[in-house]
Amino acid sequence: MNLQTTGTENASGKRVIMKGLSGFVKLLLMVYAILTLYPLYWLFTSAFKSNQDFFTNPYGLPKEWMTENIFRAWELGNMGRAMINSTVVTITAVALTILLSVLAAYVLSRFEFRFKKLVVVLFTTGLLIPIHSTLVPLFIMMKNIGLLDTYGALILPYTAFELPIAIFLAMAYMSSIPREIEEAAMIDGSGWWGIFSRMILPLCTPIVATISILAFLRFWNDFSFALVFINTQALKTLPLSLSLFSDGFGTDYALTMGAMAIAVIPTIVAYLILQEQIMKGMVAGSIKG
Repeated sequence: MNLQTTGTENASGKRVIMKGLSGFVKLLLMVYAILTLYPLYWLFTSAFKSNQDFFTNPYGLPKEWMTENIFRAWELGNMGRAMINSTVVTITAVALTILLSVLAAYVLSRFEFRFKKLVVVLFTTGLLIPIHSTLVPLFIMMKNIGLLDTYGALILPYTAFELPIAIFLAMAYMSSIPREIEEAAMIDGSGWWGIFSRMILPLCTPIVATISILAFLRFWNDFSFALVFINTQALKTLPLSLSLFSDGFGTDYALTMGAMAIAVIPTIVAYLILQEQIMKGMVAGSIKG
């Protein structure tokens, strides 16, 4: 009888501890969610404030909703043209990054050849290069080959600097795909390209989504490369448009926040669309077999 009572008390105590631990974890997650979402709340509420309201009421809702901030920011910053430029550059660079990284990762993860380890090391070494230290030599190179002040001046460096991490992620993911799939396809008469395009590539949708959103965020938000390589007003990207609302004498915070709210919407939409695939891609590479 005492043993049964003791066992029941222990089980009851464990349930209480587990419930308490579960509640504590939920509380931490709620706090983390608030800390993560608050900057977005602050950005979008600040986008509808006047400059005076921005300073006197920085954390509350706008006393008067200044919807004209959005329209003025769009017009004065030439954001329509800037958004087109950012879209062209970003989508092209993301497409090139995915194409080259997935092909390279497939070869490096599936084939054996001389100097394979050296090639992998060379790609991985690219992660160690401080990209901003290359601005001056890249500027000289772009000027010499006539790419300065063109879309190519951004697309090519973006792709080159994103490839190391993209190849690294794609290799880790492809290593988790069973080789039996390819062996069965080869028995059925499929060639390497058919196996890659019809079997491996569809299985790589999660990691492709992960690479896409990481590259998209990096390219869409880049300021330094666009500032150095682009001078023509018609080719300027969104980050350069945001800089138009501040000068050496001050900053129009109302218009700046309105412009930032416009600029951040595409990244939020892209992440919401791809979030499920991104999570799969981030965890699948760590699971073998």
